[in-house]
Amino acid sequence: MYITLAILVLSAVFFMNGRVRSDLVALCALLGLLVFQILTPEEALAGFANPIVIMMIGLFVVGGAIFQTGLAKMVSSRILGLAGNSELKLFILVMLVTAAIGAFISNTGTVALMLPIVVSLAANANMNVSRVLMPLAFASSMGGMLTLIGTAPNLVIQNVLTDAGYQPLTFFSFTPVGLVCILTGIIVLIPLSRWFLGPKKEKKQQRQTGKSLGELVREYQLADSLFRVRVSAGSPAGGQTVRELGIQQQYDLNLVEIRRIQSPQSHFLKSVSQQLADPDTTLRDGDILYLMGLFENVQRFAADCRLELMDTHTTEQRTEGKPGTLDFYDIGIAEILLPPTSRLVNTPVGESGLREQYDVNVLGIRRKNEYLLSGLKDTKMHSGDILLVQGAWHDISRLDGEPSEWVVLGQPLAEASRVTLDYKAPLAAAIMVLMIACMMFDFIPIAPVTAVMIAAVLMVLTGCLRNVEAAYKTINWESIVLIAAMLPMSVALEKTGASELLSRQLAQGLGSYGPVVLLAGVYFTTSLMTMFISNTATAVLLAPVALHAAVEIGASPYPFLFAVAVGASMCFASPFSTPPNALVMQAGQYAFKDYIKVGLPLQVIMGIIMILILPLLFPF
Repeated sequence: MYITLAILVLSAVFFMNGRVRSDLVALCALLGLLVFQILTPEEALAGFANPIVIMMIGLFVVGGAIFQTGLAKMVSSRILGLAGNSELKLFILVMLVTAAIGAFISNTGTVALMLPIVVSLAANANMNVSRVLMPLAFASSMGGMLTLIGTAPNLVIQNVLTDAGYQPLTFFSFTPVGLVCILTGIIVLIPLSRWFLGPKKEKKQQRQTGKSLGELVREYQLADSLFRVRVSAGSPAGGQTVRELGIQQQYDLNLVEIRRIQSPQSHFLKSVSQQLADPDTTLRDGDILYLMGLFENVQRFAADCRLELMDTHTTEQRTEGKPGTLDFYDIGIAEILLPPTSRLVNTPVGESGLREQYDVNVLGIRRKNEYLLSGLKDTKMHSGDILLVQGAWHDISRLDGEPSEWVVLGQPLAEASRVTLDYKAPLAAAIMVLMIACMMFDFIPIAPVTAVMIAAVLMVLTGCLRNVEAAYKTINWESIVLIAAMLPMSVALEKTGASELLSRQLAQGLGSYGPVVLLAGVYFTTSLMTMFISNTATAVLLAPVALHAAVEIGASPYPFLFAVAVGASMCFASPFSTPPNALVMQAGQYAFKDYIKVGLPLQVIMGIIMILILPLLFPF
């Protein structure tokens, strides 16, 4: 028992120190429990198969898809519209929305769903994201106190009461307690978040290397020379190849890409296919050709081939009504610099082999302060030229393999990851709603962890994330390892008898001082233990103890069991006390001491208020 407590104390010291990564500290603590044979290998590794850990992995993927499809930005813009220019209104609105969602689905699920929305919201509002992410996690736990199903400790005390023959709690028995928690949390967190979570703004802002896709489009004036034509039914272009049309030779136009509508009748299936203009590509009716060149040449080409000249500067998503140029869902652009040693120096663009070997097109050349955008086929490339190339993202990534021939400027793949697949937003929303429905309604025979994993896989299969690699990149492995490695600590504390000994001595030893003192002892014992073991395990351990202690002094067990539920759920002073706290740790760039500075005062104030409120709501 003493070895377990020593490992726990050492872990807490290293967590608070912050010089060693939190996941490494957790793994070392786990290894210590294994080395001293306190836990068996099966018990120690059980945390990595825990449903909460698996659910967190799936929710990271779902959250990543919500962000990638632009759904987060759409929702955040609505919330931002309600809040206006007031950061205070925005803060309160985020907490209220999160708490409302947390009343019906798990707090872990709530945070994972709200995390990308709030990150996008903070970016749009030019607000420090670290100021809202920790309150977001806390609000999800507060919202869990609104209903019987909001958090696991609520169900635990319900089970203890019914097993002991007491009147069971109703679905909304917790609502008054939850409302007090939310109100207290908002009032306390407004100043605490400003004092302790604001100074990281400079740290968060990072200088982006390279140019964004929008900057490249503006610099090379692609919008000014980009036009679209549609292959109409009956057009002689239908059934012909790009080479047969002689677009470049006869009309001096550069065919940038072909956009093919695959499923116009269904907005939930992928409706747009992008592909480069291969000379052997056969055009079909309905294809949209993106052309670069002089407008009079585009008009002449459209007239000769009976093509429909479309609105030149809008995308296919006409319902959006937004001006635009190129979309970068599947095809992107990047700059490459030609050094003096490159074989391409003094070679015409048409003979460079870039199209044949790498499937990329040259859209423009920047030569000192001059931009060459037309007649590129016969233009010879010089040393120091910067080429604007276009191709599929995976083909652009292949260009990095020839450092002696050219240097890829910036981070094009990082830019690709920022491109929102906005045409997938309705599909991502539908998957998210179905997942929430499975988690909310008991008549749907799907476990929450199963619903989350199904949603995560669907997000990948339906293209809401670019590929499986993109899904893996959404997972915050530091948080996953932290929770998985710390979960077995509760098993060690139970196995060695440390938790039971501590809880019984603290709770029963205060019984002689009256019900209020005993209530305070139960609450703060629960709150203290939840900092080191899971809130569900704490509730399971302390709920029977609180019930027996109340019976022994002749008091009603309801306020004491509510103290256990609230104390277990309102644990804010540690990043690994609840999964939501761990979920926001990396995104908010928090250290362990940040939870102490913000969470500990809130936890203490919440406890004092609950000790005063619970006897009024549930008399002794």
